[in-house]
Amino acid sequence: MRIPSPRSPLVHALGYGLAALLAPALLAACGPADPHAAGAATPGTSAGAGSSAASPSGTGSPSGPSPASPAPGRTSTTPAAGTGSTPHTGVPAGSPTPAPPPVSSGGPSSIVYRTASGGRSVALTFDDGPSQYTGQILDLLAQYGAHATFCEIGPQASARPAVVKRILAEGHRLCDHTVHHPQPMHTLSHERQTYEITAAKEMIAKAGGPGTRISWFRAPGGDFSAENRQIAVQNGLRPLGWSVDTRDWSRPGVASIVAAVQHDLRPGGVVLMHDGGGDRSQTVAALRQLLPWLTAHGYGFDFPAD
Repeated sequence: MRIPSPRSPLVHALGYGLAALLAPALLAACGPADPHAAGAATPGTSAGAGSSAASPSGTGSPSGPSPASPAPGRTSTTPAAGTGSTPHTGVPAGSPTPAPPPVSSGGPSSIVYRTASGGRSVALTFDDGPSQYTGQILDLLAQYGAHATFCEIGPQASARPAVVKRILAEGHRLCDHTVHHPQPMHTLSHERQTYEITAAKEMIAKAGGPGTRISWFRAPGGDFSAENRQIAVQNGLRPLGWSVDTRDWSRPGVASIVAAVQHDLRPGGVVLMHDGGGDRSQTVAALRQLLPWLTAHGYGFDFPAD
């Protein structure tokens, strides 16, 4: 008897027919593919890898970058390297340990996410002020001998020069947080971004008086780009992100703000909070709990690397 050639139409027909008969049984036995099954990679992650920090800033983010969080009504961009991007209500059992703050590459336009001294230190930063709450925050900081960095909106500084002068007199430092808090900043023209940075710096410096030093620039919402980082550097400012986002701007509750720091802070971290842009009574109340907690846990207070 003649055996058909493997390339003959008869063999192909028989092969397809057999596959059609067996396919339903094979699918039923194996089940559909699940991208979320154990060991499977999900978009943006590698198989078996844990989640990493965002990030201003910094970012934040930076959770870079993850960006200073805006006042109510503004949208917020997650920093490129940072942690704590969602409100905290406590530390759930078995929750993953956040990564330590990312280490800056050291270039002048790289985003800062760590304290200048490193080690068991923390940099407290406050955005969107000064406001009527800044004095209360300064009072609390003075009680614990703590220093902080205030990222100020230009017109806010112009409206409260006495507060700016007090910030400097008590040993704190200043950061440029633009004129109008535009979001997203990177979509603006080069000229407009330059204005937002340089005009704010001038306003803050004028409010502080002769010799006022402004060391950093924090993009609204942590929206850093190569362009606005370069503008900042050209004006003597280092981009400043964060590693802990308390999201206090959203008024999540005092317990949530406190838990964000207690859960996410690692030695050398930069904490993002707000002294302006809205009702900051929760921030003041949270700081009243956090300062003794930080002291009890051996944290020293430092400024971001510049």
